[in-house]
Amino acid sequence: MSFGQGGPQWDPWKPNTPQQPWDDQSGRTSQPSWEDQTGRAPQQQPWAGQFGGQAPDWAALADASETRNRRRRLLLIVGAAVATVGVGAAVAMAVVNADGDSQASNKPTSGLPATADIPSDTASTPSFAPTSAPPPLDPKDFISSVKKDTAPLSPETLFPGTQLTMGERLYKKGPTADTKNCASAAKNTLPKILTDNGCTRFLRVTYSKDGIAVTVGVAVFDTEAQATKVKATADKKSIVESLSGGGVPTFCRAAICRSTTNSYGRYAYFTIAGFTDGKNVTTKSTAVFTTGDDLGEFAFRQIRRRGEAQASAASQ
Repeated sequence: MSFGQGGPQWDPWKPNTPQQPWDDQSGRTSQPSWEDQTGRAPQQQPWAGQFGGQAPDWAALADASETRNRRRRLLLIVGAAVATVGVGAAVAMAVVNADGDSQASNKPTSGLPATADIPSDTASTPSFAPTSAPPPLDPKDFISSVKKDTAPLSPETLFPGTQLTMGERLYKKGPTADTKNCASAAKNTLPKILTDNGCTRFLRVTYSKDGIAVTVGVAVFDTEAQATKVKATADKKSIVESLSGGGVPTFCRAAICRSTTNSYGRYAYFTIAGFTDGKNVTTKSTAVFTTGDDLGEFAFRQIRRRGEAQASAASQ
């Protein structure tokens, strides 16, 4: 194709080819217009040095290089992002797989084999002979035999303090006595009964309240059987001799008084209660009966506590 008329054709790709004026379709002659990749018309053509010995357009070359570098960095950033997403997806898949294995191991009971198919663990569990704690020691055992009943014994340990409260009633403690001659502390038929059954010791104490006094006597034997026999043999005339002194006048020596007999363990205990002014006790003397019952109950409790204390010490 030729542009214009006559003369050699200009070839832009062949060096030293004479440049001809540009004739567009309108018939006008003009210089060619070149645009770089940015759309701008450079002041000089990038290859001007190849055709006319002019210096290359360094600004255009720099822009093109910067464009290429930007593309390269963009590609690197996109590639790194894709790689990161891939690693995250792989980790997520691993977690899902792990959870799936855990859920598979925690199956509902419907997925377990039937009871008959589950192996019994009784074969692997050691069996032991049934054991039980030893029964608690019986306090009465310690006060039923002289061999076990070894705690100190005296009127002060059996009847401590200076007064006694039973319910709302307060009794003042009076004189005490302790003897190995059991018959000397008893009257009427009781001395012989004590001697025949091997009484080894006799302790006495007196309490008083509002013109009424009561003496408690405790006979000591070697065995429970001896004390039980004394209780069974005693009659209405088997009484302990009242103990006066320490502000308590003589009582129950000539007047009618109320007496009781009982036993617990190797001890037989007695009470005699009456008026300190010498009056006789009748069935209407309820205060005398109450006083005798209170001191009889107190004697029983003290003997039992003696056994409990020794049983507790032996179990430790």
